[in-house]
Amino acid sequence: MTPKFAWTPTREYIEQSNVWRFMQKHQIKDYQELIQRSTQEIEWFWDAIVKELQIEFFKPYERVLDVSAGIAWAKWFVGGKINIAHNCVEKHARSRPDKIALIWEGEDGSVRRVTYRELGEQTNRLAYLLQELGIVKGDRVGIFMPMVPETVVAMMACAKLGAIFTPIFSGFGAQAVAARLNDCEAKLLLTAESFSRKGAHIEMGQIAREAAKLCPTVKDILEFAGSQVRRHTSPEFGGAETYDLANLRTRELPTEQTDSEDPFMIIYTSGTTGRPKGAVHVHGGFLVKIAQEVAHQVDLQDRDLLYWVTDMGWIMGPWEVVGGLALGGTVFLYEGAPDYPSAERLWAMVERHKISILGISPTLIRALMKFGTEPVRRHDLSSLRILASTGEPWNPDPWLWFFENVGQRRCPIINLSGGTEVGACFLSPLPITPLKPCALVGPALGMEIDVFDSEGKPLRGGVGELVCKKPWPGMTRGIWKDPERYIQTYWSRWPNVWVHGDWASIDEDGLWYLHGRSDDTIKIAGKRLGPAEIESILVGHPAVAESAAIGVPHELKGEAIWCYAVLRPGYEPSDALRRELRERVIEALGKAFAPEQIKFVRELPKTRNAKILRRAIRAKALGQEPGDLSNLENPQALEEIARAV
Repeated sequence: MTPKFAWTPTREYIEQSNVWRFMQKHQIKDYQELIQRSTQEIEWFWDAIVKELQIEFFKPYERVLDVSAGIAWAKWFVGGKINIAHNCVEKHARSRPDKIALIWEGEDGSVRRVTYRELGEQTNRLAYLLQELGIVKGDRVGIFMPMVPETVVAMMACAKLGAIFTPIFSGFGAQAVAARLNDCEAKLLLTAESFSRKGAHIEMGQIAREAAKLCPTVKDILEFAGSQVRRHTSPEFGGAETYDLANLRTRELPTEQTDSEDPFMIIYTSGTTGRPKGAVHVHGGFLVKIAQEVAHQVDLQDRDLLYWVTDMGWIMGPWEVVGGLALGGTVFLYEGAPDYPSAERLWAMVERHKISILGISPTLIRALMKFGTEPVRRHDLSSLRILASTGEPWNPDPWLWFFENVGQRRCPIINLSGGTEVGACFLSPLPITPLKPCALVGPALGMEIDVFDSEGKPLRGGVGELVCKKPWPGMTRGIWKDPERYIQTYWSRWPNVWVHGDWASIDEDGLWYLHGRSDDTIKIAGKRLGPAEIESILVGHPAVAESAAIGVPHELKGEAIWCYAVLRPGYEPSDALRRELRERVIEALGKAFAPEQIKFVRELPKTRNAKILRRAIRAKALGQEPGDLSNLENPQALEEIARAV
């Protein structure tokens, strides 16, 4: 039986946390009072966070919040002048120059360490070069690079100039890169010559040049190979003027004093259909919100090493870098695959570098579980003190496997959920809260979150729509060049309410859970069911590593359930196993929800940030147009769906 509370913090653990110190300073007695004050007095809370985390404004803001144009277009820290590069790099380069800012490991095992002084110097040199190439405030710059220190330098150099960067997933092909560059009308593309992924040599620079040829606005490409940077110029992007960043003669550039509401990043997320959406994030609000989350949710402290298994093209890349560096912390970057050359790679890096805060996706844990516990047990993971996750709802068995084998039952799993457009989290535990398996515990601090029924009324005791009823600093300032799509997507269902598109519920102890995307909902004879409920039942069987459930049209019931399962090593597809799995679903949910089909595949189609792409599975199964697939990690998996047995 699943335990009620798997983890409860000790008094000592609570009192050593950042969030407890914040509570003591403001005479807040417990978690419930903290949630209430932060969500009901949002202007007080976010002003207090700026002071608590010593976020520096060049010019103080005149007002914390302005909603005169409506909640959807809220403005934060109005009148203030600020810059992310100043807060993440420059102030620490002056105050703690020898502190390690970045630790990087390549797939080949090579390691680099970058101090705040070095990060500041490199950021200034690259900003100088960008300025020489004509980049000014407001210009858009694509960053198509792997997780290497130069990627962080590129982000911060753009921010220093007030340019707007677009991080692009390092595994994209030329067409997907070009789609994002064209949408934001990028002037410059920063890329790497190559990188390694599962032992393969990826010619990233060649992909970048192919993409840039499809983009009339891109005038230059800067291609990194260590400290050497080659310039390729339009229209053919031939030639290769070379700069040595390590020895580039520069002067100290003044940092642009950007307005709190000036954009610093456009980050793309795939829409259900049509072209990708460019979420716009700004210097003031994103910095404050992300710094608060890294301080209070994963409790980053001076001695910690923070590593999130991510790419810069996923929101958790900027989350890790901006949040970690804003607090003067140390961030770990890894360029390759977390299971290469073996399933031990992730755990070996934790041991080797003494990583203390580890963030993953549930999908990654489900993939690593199939190798058993021996790869984990071979390594000393005692440095870990916080585990974290996002990307998909958990199933109980993988959650417990992560908690028991990786965290050794002593580390909380900070299971947080938000989104690219949220720029942060809607739901999250804190290190001071007891945890049940798979729970998100409650609203993130400062976030007025609720669960609504179909009539727009608060719902308890059932599954409903996850909504947000007040603005927050990290929210997107719209979809780039498409304000109508922004309003239609998030604000059109109920007045002044953000509808996120996730199913959520609150249990009898007040703990919150997610149940998958509401647009993935299966409707059986008028009853609504989230696919995660069925998938958890299937994954609970010892033969099943991963599963996906979809609804398909049915003449009598409206929809029927089809399931696709990936088996663990040592198990083979059979009619007997199919019957066994079907009976498990019937026993748990009732005969009405019995899967009409259960098919076996070798892998499931997933997005670049490890989410199972159910709409693509459904489209392939039904022979329909799947919509935007530029964020699909493994296109070959769609053919698996067509051949499923």
